[in-house]
Amino acid sequence: MTEESVVTNYHLEDDQLMDNTIRPESINEYIGQEDVKENIRVFVEAAKMRNEPLDHVLLYGPPGLGKTTLAFIIAHELGTNIKTASGPSIEKSGDLAAILSSLEPGDVLFVDEIHRMPRYIEEILYPAMEDFSLDIIVGSEGNSRNIKIDLPPFTLVGATTRAGDLSAPLRDRFGITSKLQFYTVEELTDIIKRTARVLNVEIENGAAVELAKRSRGTPRIANRLFKRVRDFALVKGNGIVDLAITEAALERLKVDKMGLDNTDHELLLAVIEKFGGGPVGIDALSSSIGEEVTTIEDVYEPYLLQMGLLKRTSRGRIATDKAYEVLGLKKQ
Repeated sequence: MTEESVVTNYHLEDDQLMDNTIRPESINEYIGQEDVKENIRVFVEAAKMRNEPLDHVLLYGPPGLGKTTLAFIIAHELGTNIKTASGPSIEKSGDLAAILSSLEPGDVLFVDEIHRMPRYIEEILYPAMEDFSLDIIVGSEGNSRNIKIDLPPFTLVGATTRAGDLSAPLRDRFGITSKLQFYTVEELTDIIKRTARVLNVEIENGAAVELAKRSRGTPRIANRLFKRVRDFALVKGNGIVDLAITEAALERLKVDKMGLDNTDHELLLAVIEKFGGGPVGIDALSSSIGEEVTTIEDVYEPYLLQMGLLKRTSRGRIATDKAYEVLGLKKQ
């Protein structure tokens, strides 16, 4: 695997293998998302004062902004256990029943990619969320019966990159809905410095700022880039992450000043050179660069839209004047 692929593949298992000590455990340690953080602090405290489970929470936004971390923090602040699952892994009613039956009173159930949960599973989940009960049908056709299982009060925390893909009935059953935004350079700088302290790595302020500027407003990318630059500092330097080694490492990893990588450039160039600047449909764009539609929509597009390099219209995607400028191209 090349160094470039380590950075550009946003779904590597490295995310799951990242040292757990990097993840903040309490809400006071969590950097950024101030509005979301303060609201959750109030809701958690109120639930504890009433001695009731916290309302179900839906967290949505682009990948890598801290949805999973917030779920663990909610459980920590409530003083309860957390159990995790992913939407695609819950395929049968028995899968859901097994997960829900294992919960203790007050537990947090975190379901990542909840928008990918099958619709019939959603329907079974409704009474579990509203009444803390589970109605399932067991047995074969002609010999089936309905079983009702009482569940302990629990809090479901759902995370999704596509809130629009959730059915309205499921979305309406979340009492707390929070959208996570891209982070500022200042917030990412603080996150990188904290990661450096946790991993016992010395980093200069200028290097932390440069890393933050190229991290696409995303803590997950900031931490991943920091770890790769740390490797260069260890092998090519004296172990200290300074500005010179940071710039050299990021150039090797092909991450430019705006945080754009090979795939971003390839996507923008495809819109401009293959489709005359657009508009171009997402399916055609996906085929032209060999990336999944969902990967483009969830991983690459949000940042390109945020930076004003791409416009999304009813007719398709259009490259902006700024995209031509960034790529050093003259608009025809």
